[in-house]
Amino acid sequence: MRVGDRHYRSIFVDADGETVVVVDQTRLPFEFVLAKLTTLEDAGRAITTMIVRGAPLIGVTAAYGVALAMRVDASDAALAHALDVLGRTRPTAVNLHWALDRVGRVLKAMPAAERRAGAYAQAGAMADEDVAACKAIGSHGAKMLAAIAEKKAEKSQGRPINVLTHCNTGWLACVDWGTALSVIYAAHDGGIPVHVYVDETRPRNQGASLTAFELGAHGVPHTLIVDNAAGHFMQRGQVDVCIVGSDRTTAQGDVANKIGTYTKALAARDNGVPFYVALPSSTIDWTLHDGIAGIPIEERAAREVTHLRGRSATGEVVEVQTAASGSPAANPAFDVTPARLVSGLITERGVAVASREGLAALFPERAAEPKRAGGKA
Repeated sequence: MRVGDRHYRSIFVDADGETVVVVDQTRLPFEFVLAKLTTLEDAGRAITTMIVRGAPLIGVTAAYGVALAMRVDASDAALAHALDVLGRTRPTAVNLHWALDRVGRVLKAMPAAERRAGAYAQAGAMADEDVAACKAIGSHGAKMLAAIAEKKAEKSQGRPINVLTHCNTGWLACVDWGTALSVIYAAHDGGIPVHVYVDETRPRNQGASLTAFELGAHGVPHTLIVDNAAGHFMQRGQVDVCIVGSDRTTAQGDVANKIGTYTKALAARDNGVPFYVALPSSTIDWTLHDGIAGIPIEERAAREVTHLRGRSATGEVVEVQTAASGSPAANPAFDVTPARLVSGLITERGVAVASREGLAALFPERAAEPKRAGGKA
């Protein structure tokens, strides 16, 4: 995506061929800063502290983290250590484990002398594959938005198409383009008039700080709203479709996404608003059947709820306390939306019905994988 007069991916290898560069998402929207990762520990810290976030980007960052570890020691013990350290950084996004399983399988079959180059090659391939998948998601989703636009025009309800989204699902959450935002970018670039209602997405405000930043940079009309206003806008007929992303989707179509997604899906169902989820197939946990019972939900620090970060009147970026001192706070990072509330899953191969049969029709090579009732991937 373009920031100013330059195109960026959210993660790339520096000119030295080894240092990994990422956009520091904790500094946005007030500063656009690139952070350099040179060690396994740097990569793990970037994922844990949400310098990088978004399921697809977490997976690619983890793969590059293994490559950084292989620079120092490519032994079997070092590889196992790197996979373990990175595998414990965040529990919900299945892309993390998908990427580590893939790079681990490839490197274990290689002589130690080839693992450094092999790890960088695997991480680079994952990055390129993610970009291609996200562009395809945008193309498929834009066709769906075009159909909604045509129906809206027929009913003389006016334009543009109003899309509500939650959290950040753009190039910052992936390597480029994004998932739900890729659909919006493709529609906007294709001449479909799109306006986006951006949920602020408490407690970390990824909608306010990241999605609004992205949409502004791309020139997409948008309005920031508080999370609790989404149902109000749907009730008043001001939302034509909801499109969100996913951190883990089960084989039957249950979706784990940023906390607050489930309540948006309920409001959409009550008001007859289509509710779509955009995701690459790397986000599907083909071994998991029941998302509510089986998807591990990350619990983050209470301070994210009791404090807010922002820019003061003097221009300084500060953190302020918003809650009464001593008040405990719970901070689940994700919730699970059952497949019955999902209108469709927008993937790189097309739009699937949110069901085991629907996903299997698009990904028949994965349909035979065994399922389990719950547990971690």
